[in-house]
Amino acid sequence: MIELETRELEYVIALADELHFGRAAARLSIAQPALSKAIRRIESRLGVQLFIRSSRHVGLTPAGEALREHGRHALNAVSAAVRNARRAGDAQARLRLVLKPGGDAGLLSAILAEYAHQPAARQVDILFSGPADRTDFLRDGRADVGLLYAPFDDLDGLAHETLHAEDRVVIVPSGHRLAGHASVRMSDLEGETLPCWKGVPGSDGTGPEVADVVQMLHMIKVDRMIAVLPRSLVEPVPAGLVRVPVTDAPPSRLVLAWNEEDRRPLVASFVTAALGAVTP
Repeated sequence: MIELETRELEYVIALADELHFGRAAARLSIAQPALSKAIRRIESRLGVQLFIRSSRHVGLTPAGEALREHGRHALNAVSAAVRNARRAGDAQARLRLVLKPGGDAGLLSAILAEYAHQPAARQVDILFSGPADRTDFLRDGRADVGLLYAPFDDLDGLAHETLHAEDRVVIVPSGHRLAGHASVRMSDLEGETLPCWKGVPGSDGTGPEVADVVQMLHMIKVDRMIAVLPRSLVEPVPAGLVRVPVTDAPPSRLVLAWNEEDRRPLVASFVTAALGAVTP
């Protein structure tokens, strides 16, 4: 079996990102000749050419593209394994919960209170993130559990439990044509400008790019777009905006998620507490 050391993967990824031996070597804190020699050695061992070189240009071959993509995942997995191993051996480790600001449907206080009664309860560190990277926090070990929204967040590779389901509403400026409606259907929104979420693959909005709900609500208030959101994200409704139920939009589910391979009691006790907090 052909093997590469993690440091060698770092060499390949740095050069693939920079496409310049000098910049890649500076990023790696090594000499440029050492990097060139290492890349040649890696290509020889793999039996494929990873980079196209000329006096003025460095390019990636298809093999180089493949190694960069999968190598990055491999390095992230190694980093996550090291972090989790250290935390598993730390009896005083805190539990890290990631969510977006306001993304708890009003349940977080009850969940934390229920968790505090668990025999193995730990200190909980709350981490806030943008719309695109909460799942990355769980996959690479920066967070232990997270509050996500389905079907919007990618739950692939994550175990999860539904804590709350709610309807979705469209948020419009008070002078908008739909502001006076008791309810609308998705077809009523055709032709409207919807937000484009920063860093979210597949985001199909045609409006300005937004990074969070606060920024988005400001853009709606100045009549640059409208948005369909879970109801709890806009309670109370900000001044100057109107919330209208969307009768045929699929419901939004708030889920507690964690890495499906993480079976630590630290995580299991928090899941138990969260489910206990939302069960009538």
